[in-house]
Amino acid sequence: MSAQSYSAYRDTGVEWLGSVPSHWQVVRLNALFREVSDPGSDELPVLRVSIHSGVSDTALADDEMDRKVARSEDRSKYKRVEPNDLVYNMMRAWQGGFGTVQTVGAVSPAYVVARPTSSQSTRFVERLLRTPTAIGEMKRLSKGVTDFRLRLYWDEFKNIKVALPPSDEQAAIDAFLDRETAKIDALVEVQRRLIELLKEKRQAVISHAVTKGLDPSAPMKDSGVEWLGQVPAHWEVKPLMRLTEPGRAIMYGIVLPGPDVDEGIPIVKGGDVKPHRLRLELLARTTPEIEAPFARARLKPGDIVYSIRGSIGDAEPVPDELLDANITQDAARISPRSDVCKRWLLQVMRSSPVFVQLEQRSLGAAVRGINIFDLKRARVPFPPREEQGEIGEFLEAETEAFDRLAKSAAEAVSLLQERRAALISAAVTGKIDVRGLVKTAEAA
Repeated sequence: MSAQSYSAYRDTGVEWLGSVPSHWQVVRLNALFREVSDPGSDELPVLRVSIHSGVSDTALADDEMDRKVARSEDRSKYKRVEPNDLVYNMMRAWQGGFGTVQTVGAVSPAYVVARPTSSQSTRFVERLLRTPTAIGEMKRLSKGVTDFRLRLYWDEFKNIKVALPPSDEQAAIDAFLDRETAKIDALVEVQRRLIELLKEKRQAVISHAVTKGLDPSAPMKDSGVEWLGQVPAHWEVKPLMRLTEPGRAIMYGIVLPGPDVDEGIPIVKGGDVKPHRLRLELLARTTPEIEAPFARARLKPGDIVYSIRGSIGDAEPVPDELLDANITQDAARISPRSDVCKRWLLQVMRSSPVFVQLEQRSLGAAVRGINIFDLKRARVPFPPREEQGEIGEFLEAETEAFDRLAKSAAEAVSLLQERRAALISAAVTGKIDVRGLVKTAEAA
């Protein structure tokens, strides 16, 4: 695909718009839309407005409903929307919280509903407003002291100037972008499926190695544990607490870490137990006064941190830079005994068999959590020390290979998404002329 620029451009006199094709018209949004506040009704589905995907075309689940408005009896407080309406969240518009409505429904009373006054393509306007310069303009016009309090009111939104081609050209650009973004989205989906398959394969390799070993000819025995099944006959099955260093019990840390401070004790939360998050410069900090009563939960290099609340089951080794950092109640510290291979135990803690037994006992509805009592007593298949080292070395190499492939796929997704955004921006701002490409495709 090769697109050329238009033959002639003119300066709009609008800073964020810059130059546009000379035949495009510059208008304010209030020339295209009017604000409406039609009341909703019980039978209308309530739609989501996302900063990532615009307006949903299906109803919100019950647990996604705005808690400030009761479901059925107060549904009239929601606003009715119709296809081709433009809806935006006043507090999130500058982050992309807006979109084109695809189906009759209702949205939160906190949203603004703009209805076209003509046959204008709302989808074209939405794409234009999603360009980086347009987002910057919406943020500039939003009112508030901090980013978290910014609101884009209708009086400001309606005065935003946009540059539009004739309606038939808008349709051509929309058709071109629908076609090309669908191709890119299909490629993104392929890469995302690959990432998921790699995760599944990675997990399967870990789980098999830590429960069956590396020798397929080894005699097997019943482990006596339902979720484990058979293990090599010369292995033992032990509770996790028997594999940890005496005097450094498995435990969680600070219950209420308080507000983050610039200078203080680094703390690891459950959400920090990720390869890209467990870094000193990314961690929150608490005051020595709050941390001191939990000093026995401090970390040392060689320890393992394990997420026990929220996204349970993540395990990471403690890097050297986190010496004397602490943990919160969302994470547990596991300190392997000196005669236990740390690389092996880390992989055990990442395995499905350990996760499954703990996940089945997890507590909580909104935020699940693992009881330290259960974590200490998690049943672990335990090979001899030499075999632990072999399994740990094997899995370290295998998981690194899987991680490299997954990283490459994730980078491909990022590049495709950048390409998608750049293509949309170039087309809706008139940097490229795609009319001939649409006609060529239709003729083919």
